[in-house]
Amino acid sequence: MPQERILVVDDEEPVRAVAAALLASSGYTVNTAESAEDAITRLQQDPDYDLVLSDIMMPGTDGLTFLDHLCTDHPGIPVVMFSAINDIYVVTSAFRRGAIDYLLKPFERTELESVVLRAIEHGRLRKQNSTYRHNLEAIVNTRTGRLRSTMLDLERSYDVTLEAMGDALDLRDQETEGHSRRVTAYTNALAHAMGLNSEELRVIARGAFLHDIGKIAIPDAILLKPGRLTAEEMAIMKEHCARGYEMVRKISFLRDAAEIVYAHQEQFDGKGYPRGLRGEEIPLGARIFAIADTLDAMTSDRPYRKGTSFAKARDEITRCAGTQFDPQIVEVFLSIPPKPGPTCAPQPSCKPPPHLLFAATDSSGSV
Repeated sequence: MPQERILVVDDEEPVRAVAAALLASSGYTVNTAESAEDAITRLQQDPDYDLVLSDIMMPGTDGLTFLDHLCTDHPGIPVVMFSAINDIYVVTSAFRRGAIDYLLKPFERTELESVVLRAIEHGRLRKQNSTYRHNLEAIVNTRTGRLRSTMLDLERSYDVTLEAMGDALDLRDQETEGHSRRVTAYTNALAHAMGLNSEELRVIARGAFLHDIGKIAIPDAILLKPGRLTAEEMAIMKEHCARGYEMVRKISFLRDAAEIVYAHQEQFDGKGYPRGLRGEEIPLGARIFAIADTLDAMTSDRPYRKGTSFAKARDEITRCAGTQFDPQIVEVFLSIPPKPGPTCAPQPSCKPPPHLLFAATDSSGSV
């Protein structure tokens, strides 16, 4: 076993010699310093000590100031102060400033050995605890990384499930095939241009993608009817917002997105449905989606009409700012270059790649 190393600091040579001799006879390796300055220099060159024994009353830098230095620059080394001063204020000050123990001069050999043994054991336990804490932090960091990776994989699997749900709706309503993907890409681009963070973008993208999921519960006779709906049929069709909300909100990670599903047919002036929300009562994601939805609806081909141009769609959205749409979001929309970018061209067959559905678009944010 390696011997513990002790540094004895005292301006009186006889005290240093006696302390060193007693400790050496007990099996310790002892070095001495005649002043705090000398000790500081030694510790800078060789800080590997298990204990420092220091006098308090020394010329130049006193023992308590030296103690402050040790606690700052060498916090892992335990310190025992010894002095002929039997003053409770000095003793208390030494303990408050970080001393492990206090020894009065003159001291007996057994008393010195007992104090040193306790102090070295204290230092050993402190080092052991520090090592344990360091190892524990490393383990926690590793496992946190693994958990984060697992959560990302789980989130990806959720998004794949969402895509399957959207594709199922497209198969049922082929008239609007690809609409969910295109409108999600447009919503993403607009939300990105507004400077929303990645988590907000994911929530809004999921809400946009699932906005019509409630139509799964609408009877085919109404959903697929080629002509104009009656008032009763339209009332049933309008239920898709609430039905979609009830379906989506039961899934914990989609709870925020469910609010967009619920409010995606609301209008800024309060004339939308199902709740007649007005202005900022409408979730931000739903207000962004409303513009993207109109853009896609106008520029996409339908069996009964050809899609219009982006320019005409922009004019219509501008005209409806403050009534159907949030005027501040319309301003952001108009600031985006009016050209089909990485999101996708306005064709019914266009299907943006999955990574664009639930993440931020590219930095151009083209719509």
